[in-house]
Amino acid sequence: MKAIILAGGHGSRLLPLTENKNKTMVELNERPIIDYIINSIEKSGIKDITIVANRFIEDIQNHVGNKANFVLEETPKGVANAINLARNGNEGCNLLIWFADNLTNIDLNPEVRKFNEGALLLSREVDRPEDFGIAVLKNGVVVDIEEKPTNPPSNFAIGGIYLFDKTFWERFDEVSFEENFSISDVSRQYVKEGLARIISIGDNSWLDCGTPENLKIAEKLVKQGIF
Repeated sequence: MKAIILAGGHGSRLLPLTENKNKTMVELNERPIIDYIINSIEKSGIKDITIVANRFIEDIQNHVGNKANFVLEETPKGVANAINLARNGNEGCNLLIWFADNLTNIDLNPEVRKFNEGALLLSREVDRPEDFGIAVLKNGVVVDIEEKPTNPPSNFAIGGIYLFDKTFWERFDEVSFEENFSISDVSRQYVKEGLARIISIGDNSWLDCGTPENLKIAEKLVKQGIF
């Protein structure tokens, strides 16, 4: 399995912190966010990592060194374009796709070791389900995913960290041209074919640290040793 970290875009939610740096180089307890992400991925047993990043990619390269491969997103053109930029060298294998706003302390090593086919989707309960891809549940089983629904069918968010099998790119190509593409468009294919498994983070922590408010929370969690 290989990993793709998506760290492109403008980082607009974190302005002015991201005015002169990539969002993954924003520090939590004197360490940049990218350190915590790479640490989690390496603990899962994955060593081949590709980082897609914006014009500040050189700062990440200088910091991370040979722990990752790097792809420049010259102009932010959405999630589909960012994912496609990482295609070279990441086809024909299972993938961990990690959106760089996410931090978690869940141990993915057991799941990565036994992963063979289909998709593994991490889920967590959220207070504002209308801001996420949300699981549609039937008798406790996910049957669909609705992206940022107006009337959320549940409060179980799916998004940010995914395991996909080697058919990912074939599925991606079927939907990536759609105007409002989201990664849920790929996940939904696995779900509807009965090839997706969802696990809850349970008592573990998972935080979208892409806002100033959540950065403050992340800083506290880091100081507590949770991340």
